Amino acid sequence: MTEEERAYNSGVLTDDRKGKKGAVLPPKDLWDNKKNGLVIVECPERIPCNPCNTSCPTGAIIPFVDINDVPEIEYNKCTGCAMCVAACPGLACFVIDMTMSEEEALYKLPYEMLPLPEKGDKVKCLDRVGREIAEGTVQNVTEPRKDSTRIIHVSAPKKLSDEIRAVRVVK
Repeated sequence: MTEEERAYNSGVLTDDRKGKKGAVLPPKDLWDNKKNGLVIVECPERIPCNPCNTSCPTGAIIPFVDINDVPEIEYNKCTGCAMCVAACPGLACFVIDMTMSEEEALYKLPYEMLPLPEKGDKVKCLDRVGREIAEGTVQNVTEPRKDSTRIIHVSAPKKLSDEIRAVRVVK
C-alpha cells in the first residue's frame, strides 16, 4: 500500500477516489481579497454532525438537508470569524486569511494540546499526514467559545495554503 493510500484510508483527504470529496478550496478571486479569511472544511466522512452549521453566525455553512451531509460553504457570507473552527469536534474546519502580506497567510487552526503556544512562538507547520513542511509564527491564540478549544493564529508561507493543516508546538 502506498503512503497516499494509507493516508486516504485513514480519513485524510487526498483526492476524489472512491467517490469521496477531496479538499475543496474557496474561489481564488474571493479568497485572495477577503480580509479576515475564509473557512475551509475538510470533512472526510458523511456522519451525523452539524456544529459547524449551527455555530456559524452568518449562515455561510449551508444548512444540511440530511444531518449526515458533508458541509458546503456559501463563501460570500463567510467573515472568517472561526466560530465553526472552535465548534467542530473533528477538527475539520479552519480559516485562512490570504490578505496578511505578500508572502504570508494567516492560518486559524484548532488547537487542543498542551503546551499552549504564545504570541511570537515558532511552530512547525504540518501537512495533512503530519509531515513538517514549513515554520510559522504564532500571532494570536483565542478561545471563541470559552470552552477550552483554542484557535491558534499562525503566519506561514502563503504558497502552502492548500497544504498546511496543523501545527506542532516545540518548546
